[in-house]
Amino acid sequence: MSNHLTKYDYGKCHICGERMEEKRIKQDFWIKGKLLVIEDVPAGVCPQCGEKVVKADVGREIAALTAAKKWRKARIMSVPVIHFSKEVV
Repeated sequence: MSNHLTKYDYGKCHICGERMEEKRIKQDFWIKGKLLVIEDVPAGVCPQCGEKVVKADVGREIAALTAAKKWRKARIMSVPVIHFSKEVV
């Protein structure tokens, strides 16, 4: 995968209306109780509210990556897990 951005026009954010900017992001998914992080995903990111969108072809590629279980041989990272214990009324 190339690190060059394609200069796709993602348009305006559907949440706040700000113009989306093309960036490479890390996207996380929970698959059968396991956390998977896909790095270097081309996406439109709103500089105002942080909303993220991907083009349809990128979404299909992500679906293919997760379905093919290629992630089973991926690099492993550790993440801290904490429990939110305060009761919200």
